[in-house]
Amino acid sequence: MELPPLLLGASLVLLCFAGLTRSLTITSVDQSTFEKAQGEKVTLPCTFELSEEDEGPLDIEWVLIPADNQKKEQIIIMYSVDRVYNHYYAALTGRMQFTNLDPRSGDGSLDILNLKAADTGTYQCKVKKAPGVQSRKIQLTVFVKPARTKCSIEGSQEIGKDVTLKCVSQEGSPLLSYDWKRVSGTQNLPATSILNKNTGELLLKNASREYSGTYSCVASNRVGTDECSVELNVTPPINTAGIIVGAIIGTVLGLSVLCSIIFCLCKKHKEKKYEKEVHHDIREDVPPPKSRSSTARSYIGSNRSSLGSMSPSNMEGYTKTPYSQVPSEDFERAPAQTPSFAPSKYDIEHKTGDITVV
Repeated sequence: MELPPLLLGASLVLLCFAGLTRSLTITSVDQSTFEKAQGEKVTLPCTFELSEEDEGPLDIEWVLIPADNQKKEQIIIMYSVDRVYNHYYAALTGRMQFTNLDPRSGDGSLDILNLKAADTGTYQCKVKKAPGVQSRKIQLTVFVKPARTKCSIEGSQEIGKDVTLKCVSQEGSPLLSYDWKRVSGTQNLPATSILNKNTGELLLKNASREYSGTYSCVASNRVGTDECSVELNVTPPINTAGIIVGAIIGTVLGLSVLCSIIFCLCKKHKEKKYEKEVHHDIREDVPPPKSRSSTARSYIGSNRSSLGSMSPSNMEGYTKTPYSQVPSEDFERAPAQTPSFAPSKYDIEHKTGDITVV
């Protein structure tokens, strides 16, 4: 009996479906997206079942599919002929391994340790055992927790002024969200405050003394949080005019003192210079020299006295004494002005009384 065409087609579809169910199948289909924090561990599932028709050697490959479709897939780890090959991808070397030490048991899941932001990507598990071939893709996103969050104050902290509290995390994957809270006093933000969760800025308009206190900022993303705080102290306006006058007076006084010091130093320097010049010309500790003219006169007078007492017998030797050797510069320089006292023959005879003048 010949079957109608419709029933014949349905029978062929059922036979084909029955054949597919008997081939290799991947059973881990519960989760295809994972979000983890940097430094954590992730297990990418890849469990499978074999059929009686799958008689070839078992091969399990994990590949990283690049975001750019123009690039080739990168094998990161492989199990083939009862051996594990894990040296294909240097970025994950030492940080990845099969979850089950014997993948032939039907578990080809992959563990990645100490996750990094660069590990983000699409991973694909391929299981081959001829004639069966199956694969499954998993999206992994590695987030960086907020870290090194810093709080600061921008603007004047005076009554009536607008002041902005800022909060920024040096590390952290987007999108980061910031939230401010007051941890002292009423613990409620002022009524005039405006918060921007994306930038972390809290604007306090027309600040008053009641706004003073400790404020805390919490930065967060999908995998963690970080916190910082700042102390706000709203004070009365500063007397700017008084500060300016004080600064001017202080500057004038400082310049006056400086000028006085410079003047004293210059005066002292001149006095020292003058003392050195005087000391070089005339030494105060040396007594003044005796009069040279007096020395010459006393010397000549003493010679005259000696001549008056000499006799003719000893005159001969005395007359040989050179009078030019008198120690007087004045006497040597002006001989014409000094009278010659050399004894004459007349004087000798007159004084002795033995010789008569002719």
